[in-house]
Amino acid sequence: MGLRGEAAIIGIAELPAEKKQSGPARFTLEQYAELAKLVIDDAGVPASVVNGLVTHGIQESDMFAPATLSEYLGLPVDFGERVDLGGATSAGMVWRAAAAVELGICDAVLCVVPGSMILPRAAEPKPPAQPLWMGASSGKYGSPQAEFEIPYGNVGQNAPYAQIARRYAAEFGYDPRATAKIAVDQRTNACAHPGAAFHGKPITVDDVLASPMIADPIHMLEVVMRVQGGTAVLVGNADVARRSKNRPVWIKGFGEHVAFKTPTYAEDLVRTPIARAADKAFAMAGLERSDVDMASIYDCYTITVLMSLEDAGFCEKGTGMSWVLEHDLTFRGDFPVNTAGGQLSFGQAGMAGGMHHVVDAARQLMGRSADAQVADCNTAFVSGNGGIMSEQVALLLQGE
Repeated sequence: MGLRGEAAIIGIAELPAEKKQSGPARFTLEQYAELAKLVIDDAGVPASVVNGLVTHGIQESDMFAPATLSEYLGLPVDFGERVDLGGATSAGMVWRAAAAVELGICDAVLCVVPGSMILPRAAEPKPPAQPLWMGASSGKYGSPQAEFEIPYGNVGQNAPYAQIARRYAAEFGYDPRATAKIAVDQRTNACAHPGAAFHGKPITVDDVLASPMIADPIHMLEVVMRVQGGTAVLVGNADVARRSKNRPVWIKGFGEHVAFKTPTYAEDLVRTPIARAADKAFAMAGLERSDVDMASIYDCYTITVLMSLEDAGFCEKGTGMSWVLEHDLTFRGDFPVNTAGGQLSFGQAGMAGGMHHVVDAARQLMGRSADAQVADCNTAFVSGNGGIMSEQVALLLQGE
């Protein structure tokens, strides 16, 4: 059971990463509309073929997100879905779109994720009734997070990821130069990608290790850069793909595994849900790890990349540090990773950060990565990571 590989990404759109929003602030609906037009134009197909959409959320509407978006875009659809998997949302959107296409529910599905935004001042929402408690997702009465974590300060992202890194160090050892090399190689990739926030700004391992400590052992240059932006992909059936102007990127396999919400309840901090998700994706696609030409790994922190590479099966558990030091992760290297810079060096445009990885992989398979193009790139692995390594999605994509 699973996908037959008969749905393809046929269009991609990604706005340049901006550290500050240029021009007037826009509502998310306006961002959705801009990205929808860009991705449909990129595919070179008429908007009339789009009869499905998958979204995450809309700033202007707490409910009925697909209907609100359908109405605003003027696109009546036969399939509407809202996905809520944190940083794994985008990868989760893509396989759901592929499933809808393969089931014959729709011909083409729009997957759009606006980035971080600054609302117009007159339209700024009122403060939430419940404070967000430094990144905690639920401070409401009755929530386990409100009762067992917020009072003790176990909130946000930096500290929990540092706890994971510390646990990894206790079990397997820790080489800070290896995790720093991940950031350096991705910065090299960003320097070849004009849309990246850190384009033209190379760094060294010593630069990473000299940057301020955010949460020991994680340095500032090992943490995502928040930016403005947005991403979108268009997923179509074989007939629509034949009419597209781009090389189709077939969605061959996926896996999804949600094991917990917060690491307090993780069975094992250093063995993550991507292992099960990746095994399912490779089995569905009938591919081996050795078939992968590039990997697009969710990279909120360098430790996330390292552990994802291990748990997805590209190297043995506990050997990631030495594996990273022995491989070139740049677009010119023997195992290219995050060839547009990833969220560490391209930038994380809010929820669109996860879709950056899908777009990066699709762009490579379409042969459209210009100076950062991986030679003879036909198979890509994509990961999505939500929460604190808690909800994970794996995708396997192939060029025709």
